[in-house]
Amino acid sequence: MASLNVHMPADLREFVDQRTKKGGFSTPTEYVRHLIREDRQRQAERRIEELFLEGTRSGRAKGSIEDLFKRLHKFVDERGGGERPVKRTNGKATRSHPRG
Repeated sequence: MASLNVHMPADLREFVDQRTKKGGFSTPTEYVRHLIREDRQRQAERRIEELFLEGTRSGRAKGSIEDLFKRLHKFVDERGGGERPVKRTNGKATRSHPRG
């Protein structure tokens, strides 16, 4: 695992120590890792929101819902999504998790 040394004023170090204890972290390093993971998660959520808004502003979709799901199924299949198509009694292809 890589390491990172951080220099900070005494008041910030005191804050980190307090949050480490109150937050149930074993070490200040665990607390800092937690903050970084939270920041990464927030960044991913912001990106998803941006993509969603971009999609809603792009106008009406071309093609049918069925075509969309066919493309999504193909996308998952090409990446080894771990699911397989199953025929239902109504004849439409659906997805289910593999048994085993």
